[in-house]
Amino acid sequence: MRDSAVVLCSDDIMLAGQVFLPDDCTGVYPAVCICHGIPAVPYNPDEKGGYPELAARFCRAGFIALVFNFRGCGPSQGNIDLPGWADDLEAAVEFLYMIPEVDRKKIYLVGSSGGAAACINVAAREKRVGAVATLACPAEFDFMAGGYTVESLIVRFREIGIIKDADFPPSVKKWLDGFKAVAPIEHIDKISPKPLLLVHGADDDVVPVEHVERLYKKAGRPKEKLVLPGAGHRLRQDERAIGAVISWLRKLAGL
Repeated sequence: MRDSAVVLCSDDIMLAGQVFLPDDCTGVYPAVCICHGIPAVPYNPDEKGGYPELAARFCRAGFIALVFNFRGCGPSQGNIDLPGWADDLEAAVEFLYMIPEVDRKKIYLVGSSGGAAACINVAAREKRVGAVATLACPAEFDFMAGGYTVESLIVRFREIGIIKDADFPPSVKKWLDGFKAVAPIEHIDKISPKPLLLVHGADDDVVPVEHVERLYKKAGRPKEKLVLPGAGHRLRQDERAIGAVISWLRKLAGL
């Protein structure tokens, strides 16, 4: 397995990424783009068990794997903005599409939480996406239900480091409306006929399990739902969740 640091460009914003390719890399391979969620803590470049390790696991399973930081997150430029995250993911799909070793008919998305929302938004309109799997995906964003006011939410995002610029957002209303515009419940029915897998934890205390029930009900076919007993929100650290996603994608890819 070989990995390389890459830089994606989205709306003139530089995004830090990493791509993993199998060692032999002869012929073409299915590809997966792995998307993180909204960070809950400041970026730690020394974090163990992070998304690059997850991408490496997908690569060992037979995929070319791309992982990147959405705008505002980690070493990427910009500030958190959900329509912008969808643009970032479009740029990532374009990046994968242009890799000679990628099978262009087998480009898949895997997203966690807020990143899963971006995956659904993009998969609903991007013809180059072949399938999407989500982990702990919200049906919609309701930060106020989590006890935040608009002001405290922005303060919290500044503390985490995902709002970097002092004058952001220029319009609070427009920024919040962006979260509503990308809400998965508004787009999930447009993914069909692409295969869809929704994975959720039965004990998720961040995105309650009712969200996946609503999404599954509205989604078109083919669709699958997996609710894991005893699982919480951080499904990327749950072997059952990641194993199920890899098995599902390997079957789709014919591996």
